[in-house]
This record gives sequence, structure tokens and C-alpha cells, in this order.
Amino acid sequence: MKKVLNIVCVDDEKIVLDSLNSQLTRNFGNNFNYEFAESAKEALEIIDELRGEDADVIYVVISDWLMPGMKGDELLEEVRKRVKNVKTILLTGHIDSKVIQEIEHSDKGIKCLYKPWNESELINLIND
Repeated sequence: MKKVLNIVCVDDEKIVLDSLNSQLTRNFGNNFNYEFAESAKEALEIIDELRGEDADVIYVVISDWLMPGMKGDELLEEVRKRVKNVKTILLTGHIDSKVIQEIEHSDKGIKCLYKPWNESELINLIND
């Protein structure tokens, strides 16, 4: 039986989640299962539920940076502790370039995109 891979998107703005849903579906169709969360807490609950016994079912987590409760880079670091071989992408419209450079040049494995992002850049990061 083929394993279903998941892409989890996290943003406290529903319009961003709707845009991600549209772009992911347009580019990947039914190749992935898509999950959407409006907070880091909700995202971690979804991820833990999806993982069950198989930590490799989460393929990509895309998160906003500025959210209530937990910033996106903190969330993505936590995800990387829980899930092996996961791709992590940070979306932001509120972070300065110095912080982005620090995240990208760290060993955290997080890729960054500024809002509004270019759809092809996002898809290329997922496919990378």
C-alpha cells in the first residue's frame, strides 16, 4: 500500500491558507494530503495525529513567521525534532532580512520566503 504524504500549512490568516490550498492543489493535485492550521498549537496537534506510528508521513510544513503564541521558526524547529526528513518553509511579511539570513544560514534546515511569495518559488522549494 502506498504511503500518503502530507503537507501541513500554518498561518493565522485564513486568506493565506486559502491561497496556499489553491496553489498546492493546482500544482500537485491529489499527490499529497493537505492539512491547514491557524496556530502553532493546532499544527502540532495535526502533525502528532498524522504521524501516529510513522514519522515519515509529513513531507513539508509551511508556516507563517509572526503568529500568536509561537513564532513560525520555533514551530518549525519543534517539527524537525518530531519528524525525520521533513522540509520546512517559513513565510513572512514581518521579519527583517538579517533574521532571515540567520535562519537560512543556521543548521535548522528552514527555507524562507517573503510574503507575497512567488508561486513558482514555493513549488520549487517543495520539489527541491
